[in-house]
Amino acid sequence: MSDANDVQALLSDAALTSFRLNGQLLAVAEELARPVGLTAAWWQVLGAALGEPQSVSEIARAMGLTRQSVQRIADLLVERGLAAYAENPAHRRAKLVTPTSAGRAAVAAISPEHRVRAEALAAQLGPHRLAEVLAGMHELSAALDRLEESGTTSRRRASSTTAS
Repeated sequence: MSDANDVQALLSDAALTSFRLNGQLLAVAEELARPVGLTAAWWQVLGAALGEPQSVSEIARAMGLTRQSVQRIADLLVERGLAAYAENPAHRRAKLVTPTSAGRAAVAAISPEHRVRAEALAAQLGPHRLAEVLAGMHELSAALDRLEESGTTSRRRASSTTAS
């Protein structure tokens, strides 16, 4: 196998592993969120706005989701009293999503079981190894962002479709 095939296989394996990991993490998130009346997606959107109110677009970018899907979830959260829309001084039309006290309480209620799961995972891998794995995930994500920003992936895509 050539070096090019090796790196292609590595990227494929990284993608497949991340898809599986995403499914596993979403399943855990659903288990943790369900008892407090949330879904994993609702928890994700509320969690993104916990530190400071965020626009729907900012949440979507941070979470790697579409703006439309975050908008639907934010509307549901507002409808159920778990979040509210606030004025955005930076943009007149893009309201900020802010958790209500009920939304903050729901997320806080997840915390004890979340801690138990985190400690169990750290016991499996060791906290230092878990930190190393996470650092590698951040590094891979940043590298993909840089490729996207440089246009490398879209240029290659364009040339491969014109070559067909």
